[in-house]
Amino acid sequence: DTGMGLERLAAVLQKKKSNYDTDLFQPILQYFAKRTGKVYGANPNDDVSLRVLSDHLRAAGFLVGDGVQPSNEGRGYVLRRIMRRAIRHGKILGMKEPFFHEGIGILVREMGGAYPDLKKNQSFIEKVVKTEEERFLETLENGLGVLEEKMDRAIKQGRKEVSGELAFRLYDTFGFPLDLTQLIAEERGLIVDQSEFDRKMDEQKKRARAAWKGSGQEKVGEIYRQIFNEKGKTKFVGYEALVADSKITALLVEGQVAKEVNVGQSVEVCLDQTPFYGESGGQMGDSGIISSSSGKIQIEDTQKPVDGLWVHHGKVLSGSFKAGEKVHTEVSSATRRPTMLNHTGTHILHAALREILGDHVKQAGSLVDAERLRFDFSHFEALTPEQIQKIETRVNEVIQANYPVTKEEMSLEQAQKKGALAFFGEKYGDRVRVVTVGPYSMEFCGGTHLNASGEIGLFKITSESSVASGVRRIEAITGMAAFKAFQEQERTLKQLADTLKATPLEVSDRVKKMNDRMKALEQEISKLKTKVASGGAGADYMSQVKEINGVKLLAFEAEIDDPKALRDFSDQVKNRLGSGIVVLASKSDGKVSLLVTVSKDLTSKYQAGKIVGELAQIVGGKGGGRPDMAQAGGNQPEKISEVFKRITELL
Repeated sequence: DTGMGLERLAAVLQKKKSNYDTDLFQPILQYFAKRTGKVYGANPNDDVSLRVLSDHLRAAGFLVGDGVQPSNEGRGYVLRRIMRRAIRHGKILGMKEPFFHEGIGILVREMGGAYPDLKKNQSFIEKVVKTEEERFLETLENGLGVLEEKMDRAIKQGRKEVSGELAFRLYDTFGFPLDLTQLIAEERGLIVDQSEFDRKMDEQKKRARAAWKGSGQEKVGEIYRQIFNEKGKTKFVGYEALVADSKITALLVEGQVAKEVNVGQSVEVCLDQTPFYGESGGQMGDSGIISSSSGKIQIEDTQKPVDGLWVHHGKVLSGSFKAGEKVHTEVSSATRRPTMLNHTGTHILHAALREILGDHVKQAGSLVDAERLRFDFSHFEALTPEQIQKIETRVNEVIQANYPVTKEEMSLEQAQKKGALAFFGEKYGDRVRVVTVGPYSMEFCGGTHLNASGEIGLFKITSESSVASGVRRIEAITGMAAFKAFQEQERTLKQLADTLKATPLEVSDRVKKMNDRMKALEQEISKLKTKVASGGAGADYMSQVKEINGVKLLAFEAEIDDPKALRDFSDQVKNRLGSGIVVLASKSDGKVSLLVTVSKDLTSKYQAGKIVGELAQIVGGKGGGRPDMAQAGGNQPEKISEVFKRITELL
């Protein structure tokens, strides 16, 4: 009632002047002091940074533990800014490597007893914080170089301001928030021209709006709104049936309202009621047929450009159609049915991901059509093959259990009390539709679904990949598509087994043995090439040694096209030569390779990396390496003789 939080109450009871001096903060604060080599209380500026680290670690730990992940919008952006500010203060204290995440263990030790979810999710929290820290340090490294250079120039010129244009470029290119640029500039006694930054930001927004208007979408959207206002809402009857008798309320041709359409024309059809599902919630729109006694329209897609208005995109196959005409509508079961398999499969996949990876998994996007399903979800790292197999197995177990799939409309409050999964960013009315798969999955969803999980038949993951920072993607197939994929894999495995004269179970071991054998043969070939080049064919390369200014130089062309063999040969030549410089050139398929070695006693005066860089320019290439050994490549082998001439000049 007094506004005293736990920290202030602790400060009073422990007779401390600051929250940071209580036992709620001191263990974390002292950990960071020790980790950064600072003494709390010795330097006011250091103390500020240590307090920021301690406070922000607690905030970040609890937020991630509650399922928030760093992102560029909403609460995820708040978390990202909290973490980046703390990491920036770590840099101020001299920390160059990731360290912030290490404090999570102290946080869990101190507060895990009162907040068991912290202890339960410790490993996950540490991984998320560490991943964000590593990414931000990389961003800092790239952007700081640009900012430091501009600030140095401003100070030399006697200016006290960093341009808003630079601040915007850092924001747009490197992801630097304005407040971070301001903080760094302030440390150098500079200010940022925020008015110019705001102007640049407004210009970008205006360009985006102009591009949208220029595309014609604004005008097209207005037509749909006009039809909706005049004709009213489309009644969707596609949950119960795939056919319906309807009335055409409007026809559009090339974005313009038409009274009549004829054979061959592409058309958009609006109806008073429809069984066609309009694309939404990641599920693609239905296809099918609209017909009358005098004609037929092939519907290829169904959209909802305005909430409540279904628009059917198609082509007139025969006859003609007029606005106001009564028609018969029929959805293609050949596409609707497999789409339903994939949509119900997506719900089960989502539940399996949360069960196996953790409750931090949230849907970040999805696509469901007749051929496949694609599911984007929040997760901080790539899935292992073992995790993918476990998820795939779990989904198929739920399919085999043949749980009933129920669809029920209820109040938003009732659905939330039941624990149905909702998606942040989605808008829900007072009444919502909840799809439940037995005891396993419960989600808000307006899509079309099966009646039982067993109808899916089979589920197979085809790929797992990254979409963006902190977002992974799984693609999968179901039903007969999955069955055919397994058949194709089995057929391929059988063909491979026949080629190897092995059983399918022996293929992996047989291929490994062949691979090991091939590597051994490659090594043997490399040794033989080296042996041939080093004199096996009677060549006496040591007779080509020159002495220039007291330095022995051996430069010649070796007939070796294998890089490893060339390096091995170079080692042999260097050992025979002793103190000196070796320059080898070899050519193959219109390319040239150069290899330079310098004995250790000469590297203070002659560096292989610098020499090869100079020589590489002659053959149209570039290269580099260590002071004692360096390589280069080029595409002008006809200039090898010029290389040998140039090394002589250099010495």
